[in-house]
Amino acid sequence: MQIAGLVLVLFVAFQAPAFQWDPPHKQCDDCETWNKLREPFKLYGNTYYVGTDGLSSILITGDAGHILLDGGLEQSAPLIDANIRKLGFKTQDIKLIVNSHGHFDHAGGISSLQRFTGAAVAASASGAQALQNGINTPDDPQVGFPKEFIAFPRVKNVRVIKDGEVQRVGSLAVTPHFTPGHAPGSTTWTWQSCEGQRCLNMVYADSISAVAAPGFKFTDHPELVAQLRRSITLVGELPCDVMVSTHPGFTQIDAKLKRRAELKSGSSDPFIDPQMCRAYAANAMKGLEARLAEEKK
Repeated sequence: MQIAGLVLVLFVAFQAPAFQWDPPHKQCDDCETWNKLREPFKLYGNTYYVGTDGLSSILITGDAGHILLDGGLEQSAPLIDANIRKLGFKTQDIKLIVNSHGHFDHAGGISSLQRFTGAAVAASASGAQALQNGINTPDDPQVGFPKEFIAFPRVKNVRVIKDGEVQRVGSLAVTPHFTPGHAPGSTTWTWQSCEGQRCLNMVYADSISAVAAPGFKFTDHPELVAQLRRSITLVGELPCDVMVSTHPGFTQIDAKLKRRAELKSGSSDPFIDPQMCRAYAANAMKGLEARLAEEKK
């Protein structure tokens, strides 16, 4: 963990009940880069980015409690907690935690966040299996990586949900859209956030990239390729005003923050982009076709 991140965690520790997070995930070349501190910020309305520099985590706030989407790495959890408090909210007020997919870099922090908040955790049947076992499911394209690399802390009492089954906390409502392919339990989440009378369609888009462990070939699994194509198409067709991906770099968050800081009066917010889901999907489809062509060689 970076020094700045540790200082922030220690600062909030004197103002709140102790948060006991799990030991850091070490078997990962990208973990240190992913887990750099990022300042939290408002996306739109009651939706905030509270994740790290390379791993998204989204907070949706409400009077009856909050919803958190994704928990990053094990060592991301204290940074997420600190970011929530820095925005003026209480992490203990999180009532529901949902997940994009059960991989260590997006689910590693969920166990400690659940223990601290007592929040319910909800996921698809496949996603729940991964969360409760603390490792990728056997049909995951990335399950072939070493166990010590992909394992993460187990999550208790995960509620299994259906595709499209709205999850509620008070007046808040988030809808799961199952988008399997990158992982069998991959889920994209949508909801609405409002500022005054203007309500926008928010999308937390799961990964839809064709990534696999060494030796795995998508061309050997035509049903998985068809599944991934359907998921990519679904994401591209979602009502979409503000979109964030599980790795923020995939949706150019840094560039958007820079443009937002330079906004002149009357200019449109760069985070509001109705074409973002379509562009994200088009890029994923291009990547899938390139992977298939390479495998066929």
